[in-house]
Amino acid sequence: MHHTNPLEMEWINPQLAPVLMLVIVLAVLGTTMLFLCGVVAYRRRRSFRYLLITVVLGLLVGRSIVGLGTIFGLVPMTVHHLVEHGVDFGIAVLILYTVYRSGPSRNGPTANSDD
Repeated sequence: MHHTNPLEMEWINPQLAPVLMLVIVLAVLGTTMLFLCGVVAYRRRRSFRYLLITVVLGLLVGRSIVGLGTIFGLVPMTVHHLVEHGVDFGIAVLILYTVYRSGPSRNGPTANSDD
């Protein structure tokens, strides 16, 4: 495994490398905080909907970590694209499924229609 200096990446302008690094580090921190909030919300509600949202937030954390690994040369660009676009698709499917499941029931909406 070949580690690279993030400031010496061939595929990005050297002046933009620190900006990219900052954005991805902030993305990792931000998505991790959101994921932890999702875990807390799921533990409180214990519903399938909250579980799906927490899984989506976990996928966002993984996506950000793959981006960070790419900057340091730990994840090849091809793997980066496969993982990130695959995760994007998975997130879209899970969000659409969650929205589909949260629609009104046949008997109309109820106060406890969380599951």
